[in-house]
Amino acid sequence: MPELKTRMLFISHAWKYDQAYLTLVSWFNEANNFSWKNCSIPSTDALPDKSTSALAAGITRQINPAQGVLIIAGMYAAHSGWIDYEIGEAQRLGKTIIGIRPWGQERMPVKVQEAAHALVNWNSASVIEAVRNYI
Repeated sequence: MPELKTRMLFISHAWKYDQAYLTLVSWFNEANNFSWKNCSIPSTDALPDKSTSALAAGITRQINPAQGVLIIAGMYAAHSGWIDYEIGEAQRLGKTIIGIRPWGQERMPVKVQEAAHALVNWNSASVIEAVRNYI
């Protein structure tokens, strides 16, 4: 069997809506033959300095080592300056972006659609397959 590749992933999420983030983390942790390192900033370990410049620097610092950025593309993403920033930094740093359509949602923000290398529906098999194929 070939050596297992460890994927470095940054999961973009809004701390107010961290249930989807936690679900993704559990899918990755429970997946067979899947190794990953979480480069995200969980709500339980938020950045200490909440100024705009410090948050931006912290997000960039977390995205930098990641191989891929996953955007949970709920429609709140269409209104979030921070998700815009994360998409912009991912593009600037040459990271692969995977857009994930939340369960039961028909629409996805255009900015996520345009930035993503892959768009997937909300289920563990689709998300993990996209990460394996693109990252």
